[in-house]
Amino acid sequence: MTYRQTLDFLLQDWLQVQALTHRARFADHSPETFAAVLDTCERIARDKYAPFNRLVDTEEPRFDGEKVILPSATQDAWTAYADSGMLAAAQDAELGGMQLPYTLESAANSFFAKASVSIGAGLLTVGNANLLMAHGTPLQQQVFAHNEFNGRFSGTMCLSEPQAGSSLSDVATRAEPDGPGAADDPLGPRYRLRGHKMWISAGEHELTENIIHLVLAKIPDASGQLVPGTRGISLFIVPKHLVGTDGQLTGERNDVVLAGLNHKCGWRGTTNTLLNFGEGRHQPGGRPGAIGYLVGRPGEGLRCMFHMMNEARIGVGMAATMLGMAGYEASLDYARLRPQGRAIGPAGKDAARPQVPIIQHADIRRMLLAQKSYCEGALALALYCARLVDEQHTGPADSAAQAQLLLEVLTPIAKSWPSEWCLEANSLAIQIHGGYGYTRDFPVEQYWRDNRLNMIHEGTHGIQALDLLGRKVVMDGGAGFKLLAERISATAQTAGQVDGLAELSVQLAGALQRLGAATKSAWATGVPEDALANATPYLQAFGHVVLAWVWLDVALVAHKHADEALRGGKLAGCRYFFAYELPRIDAWLGVVSRREALCREVPEAWF
Repeated sequence: MTYRQTLDFLLQDWLQVQALTHRARFADHSPETFAAVLDTCERIARDKYAPFNRLVDTEEPRFDGEKVILPSATQDAWTAYADSGMLAAAQDAELGGMQLPYTLESAANSFFAKASVSIGAGLLTVGNANLLMAHGTPLQQQVFAHNEFNGRFSGTMCLSEPQAGSSLSDVATRAEPDGPGAADDPLGPRYRLRGHKMWISAGEHELTENIIHLVLAKIPDASGQLVPGTRGISLFIVPKHLVGTDGQLTGERNDVVLAGLNHKCGWRGTTNTLLNFGEGRHQPGGRPGAIGYLVGRPGEGLRCMFHMMNEARIGVGMAATMLGMAGYEASLDYARLRPQGRAIGPAGKDAARPQVPIIQHADIRRMLLAQKSYCEGALALALYCARLVDEQHTGPADSAAQAQLLLEVLTPIAKSWPSEWCLEANSLAIQIHGGYGYTRDFPVEQYWRDNRLNMIHEGTHGIQALDLLGRKVVMDGGAGFKLLAERISATAQTAGQVDGLAELSVQLAGALQRLGAATKSAWATGVPEDALANATPYLQAFGHVVLAWVWLDVALVAHKHADEALRGGKLAGCRYFFAYELPRIDAWLGVVSRREALCREVPEAWF
């Protein structure tokens, strides 16, 4: 069973994505055009990405004093990706876009993440441009977003600062009006920014003509002080090179410079930078300060940036999934070829018999089934969330509103669950390889290193957990959680009528009931400290319930499939998850339900 067969099954049989062609926005498409897009991306990933995955890991980006140097393979991959049109895949035809459903865009991009997540594709650039299409002025869209969609420019998101990390309320980058006439600049109110940004992926390179930074900064009040908290945060477009209203470079370098490259455990092919804004090395207009153009209104920067952050979180979840999938495939191939040991028969092992491939050992199959259940389940979740995006944008009003509610609740899971459990899949892939897996003779150690970052990328586990338990499951009177519970219950009820799935439906219904009870218990005192001290175990249990639901929903379709290998494989993945994984939730929900105070109350000195 190949990855493409699994992808086609999830898209066509489970999500029935071909039905989207009946909607006006996608009417020019057909199952054939969808397949052609997947074929093209699979070919580019195979030819331009996969052969160079180890190269970009060993030849890290370096700075020669003037520019960042990357392997030529990285430029070739970026050019092939931009030429494919995938940067504008979901955009209007008038912009040169394909008007593809986001579900297909996400599926097509999965090939690149699987082939070499470190080379990268268009995640940040497309997210940057999509934000501007939602919140920028028409001229900002034309000058910046359109040139990101056509591949001339690339984009970043600049949130974190060395002293603040994920605590955005402590952002200290300042943005001050750039003198007379600044408010009337055709590209938007013009400011001068001064500050430092850390962990900026693709923050400096020569792959494109220009890099468009989206920067969070604070505008001082009348007394010159920065407003505490997140209320004072605004969003600015800060290009590496200044541009005119025609989108052409003016020849003047903006005052944003590379302060250093971060050298990472994984994702080594992607530059990760510390950027200084307004240090005076470049002085556009003869004055220090990086020129930035306000996006939206002052003080609404974080609201605007969440448009890109939520998109990136789903993308990170898909990246984690595909790294897990790559490790699964590598360890499956190894297990089929590696002879070691003998099968255990009625009389025990017979040393005189020839060795068997290790896939014949039950414990190896356990580890392969675990990887399969994690990675294929995570892939189904990612594609389901992408399908919700399409529903939100093109579905009937009621259906669109429900899709938005479900996305609110599922986004923390779509980011965090794959980044934890597909990393565990990579660990199991190393284990299957034995000592060889710990060497660079095989790719699985790199997959693990690359994947380890995804638990941190776009908000750590702890942040996602606080978002889920502190906001998403209680907002609007718990409307999103209630809707999700209805969807889960509907799947369980349907599965209850199917031979072989009825027992699993009972397990899922019971798990959902315990999750709901734990949610109420967590907030029983109404004290946030009581509830949120165990937010991460809650996130883990919630994610496992969601993945059990996804697997059972997939099984409802798979059990009728004509392909025996596909049918058996999907049902085995589902059974594994229910037998080995879903029972974990009771330990996690136990500390949530009793509001375990140990981690909150243990004195610092005891450590």
